[in-house]
Amino acid sequence: MPSPRTSSTRTPSTRHHPARARRGRHLAAAVAVALTLVATAGGTGAAAPEGPASAGLREAMFVGNNWDGTADVIAAQGDFHRIGRLDVIPDKQERLREIYLNPVKLAFFLGVRMGPGEGHDQFVDDMYATPDGSAMVVSRPSFADVVSLDLRTGRINWRFAVAGHRADHMAVSPDGARVAVSASTGNTVHVLDITTGRELGSFKTGDKPHENVFTADGLLWNMSIGEVTTALDAPWLDWTKGDRRITVVDARTFETVRVIDMRERLDAFGRGDLSDAVRPLVFTPDEKKLYFQVSFFNGFLEYDLSTDRITRVKSLPGNPATDPDRTTWVNDSRHHGLSMSPDGTKLCVAGTMDDYATVVDRATLQEGPLVEASKPYWATVSGDGRSCVVSESGADRVTAIDFATGRRVASVDVGDHPQRVRLARIPADWTGAAGS
Repeated sequence: MPSPRTSSTRTPSTRHHPARARRGRHLAAAVAVALTLVATAGGTGAAAPEGPASAGLREAMFVGNNWDGTADVIAAQGDFHRIGRLDVIPDKQERLREIYLNPVKLAFFLGVRMGPGEGHDQFVDDMYATPDGSAMVVSRPSFADVVSLDLRTGRINWRFAVAGHRADHMAVSPDGARVAVSASTGNTVHVLDITTGRELGSFKTGDKPHENVFTADGLLWNMSIGEVTTALDAPWLDWTKGDRRITVVDARTFETVRVIDMRERLDAFGRGDLSDAVRPLVFTPDEKKLYFQVSFFNGFLEYDLSTDRITRVKSLPGNPATDPDRTTWVNDSRHHGLSMSPDGTKLCVAGTMDDYATVVDRATLQEGPLVEASKPYWATVSGDGRSCVVSESGADRVTAIDFATGRRVASVDVGDHPQRVRLARIPADWTGAAGS
């Protein structure tokens, strides 16, 4: 078990920034106002597919430093050393001028800062590479957009403004040609041409679309998590969280194929006490089962697609030092981050509020060593498939854990508050964008 936290470190997002913590307390009233205004108005990494476009490229990992507005590029295996860094908000002043001249945009911008941003602007949520490795496509929550950045020059190739006022998790199609992005306040998912930024289609979701996953059978899954930034976190107030559901669409036509209400499945499984807000999830290699995390729960569940039933649940250890007050947990998360080894035998879990990550045997659901980690916020798979890679958002580093042993094998420092980590292919000689 990780060592207990002291009272001064119980809020992971502020443990390294005392001044920010004080500012957050002073802004409590403003937070409530901003969130009221907002209320009224992310699986696994995926690299571009192999093919002719892969010539001259090497595998790497993108790490989004949410509060910095930067993305680190690190090696995809071995020592995971940092290769270079990219500024993902080169147009920051232009975007801020637009926001401050528009009262509605300003209200949402401040709502993002004081709600899901924990007192900080959210400049990068998710990232993918274009198939030719020339650009990084980034969703930027506070700017409510998606941009393509030239990896050589750092300049913006294209920009797409999402519906509503906040961009969230993305997913890239199996062929690497399309990227789906959740517009979390617009209850919409946009699907864009990853090279040109042209919108190919969109579809409506439940409240606050979050994680997106393309599957090999030609479907696109979206998980809507409802309202996660209010303090109405008591179980009896669950009804205030909104419409939470999984929306499954045809990835070409964007027509709805299926809607899954996990509330019904949880109740049938005898776990009516658990939230139905599906957070990160991962499919087995044959896509017959999926494993998912839900709000407020230190563990995960197994769902069988063919029988449409939840079949198993795994509760993971809680850290004795974790504050039991659910309103202190980041955006309703208890555990947030889930990946699976390429052979489908191991799961890797980021125990966000419990300050650890662990590898779980999928057959027995027995966890391995609890690897101490500071507010781990995401989990993906290394380029060679041997390690689980988690972002330690509370320590500004990325840590790799061996799937076979469950032990830490490497850590590398990155920027402020890393969250999403994605596999990518970049030019073999790339060491950083000009001016970064």
